Amino acid sequence: MLEVEAVQIADVKKKIIDNISHVIFGKDEVIEKLIIAFMMKGHVLMEDVPGTGKTVLARALATSLGLKFRRVQFTPDLLPTDLTGLSVYSKKTGKFEFKEGPIFTDILLADEINRATPKTQSALLEAMAENQVTVDGITHKLSDNFFVVATQNPIEYEGTFPLPEAQLDRFAFILKVGYPKHEMEIEMLTSQMDHHPIVDVKPVLSSNEAKDLRNVIRGVTVDDTIKEYIVSINERTRFNKDLYLGASPRASLNLMKGAMAHALLNERDYVVPDDVKVIVKETLSHRLILTSEARVRLRKIEDVISEIIEKVPVPVMKKNEI
Repeated sequence: MLEVEAVQIADVKKKIIDNISHVIFGKDEVIEKLIIAFMMKGHVLMEDVPGTGKTVLARALATSLGLKFRRVQFTPDLLPTDLTGLSVYSKKTGKFEFKEGPIFTDILLADEINRATPKTQSALLEAMAENQVTVDGITHKLSDNFFVVATQNPIEYEGTFPLPEAQLDRFAFILKVGYPKHEMEIEMLTSQMDHHPIVDVKPVLSSNEAKDLRNVIRGVTVDDTIKEYIVSINERTRFNKDLYLGASPRASLNLMKGAMAHALLNERDYVVPDDVKVIVKETLSHRLILTSEARVRLRKIEDVISEIIEKVPVPVMKKNEI
């Protein structure tokens, strides 16, 4: 069993990051936020240009956590049953038998999710929200470690189906890997001269320990002043003149759980304001919609979030609270 002490969890984080860094160079912050999303039982939408390592990152995380990994290429002809599975008649038994689809795994990579039709995209909603799928009126439970990493290309929109707000809200974070730094890209070239380094990535945890990792944040203390801080940030998005749609209550919950996971990964069993600040853009960016007037003025979601953070008073933690 995985120990729950904050120092030991921080050590687990270091081992996972060091392990994944064999294939993803110079992206420790992105890897940490992916770990946070897994710990809080959320899901991640990775939006970046092709070739930045999104698929390899998801696969390396699954290997590091000792979990099963499946990749599904989303295309316009992908059907919901291609994802969830379907009931097939068996001549041997004379009954319909359920054949599991690729969604029955631990970590699912939904590659180019916006290329599938809305009907297929919606097949993920129940799985992401309730950790189960319903086929032919029968509910099938998914893995306790079920975690979706979806990707989409922010440049090419031809032949795509934009994700509706209801589905975007199911993702805890939106992450961008970004291009590697000059020296890191050279190191990447060197590492792949003989073979792909993904084969050198070994499990850091077992599947049971990964399951424990998703439960340890329960012991993290969140003071009422931190909860007030989180809600105040989200409320300001709902009444901002530049935003047509603000953050949902689910965003508040994700901010709190993400802050709890970040605190634990940084050797604390209590949350401070900086734990909230470090994940606020990843939590809110995909949930907010600019007004048409704001888009005309070339406003950016990230700038609006930064302004809100600056205006919301930061709570002062007393010694007896920490």
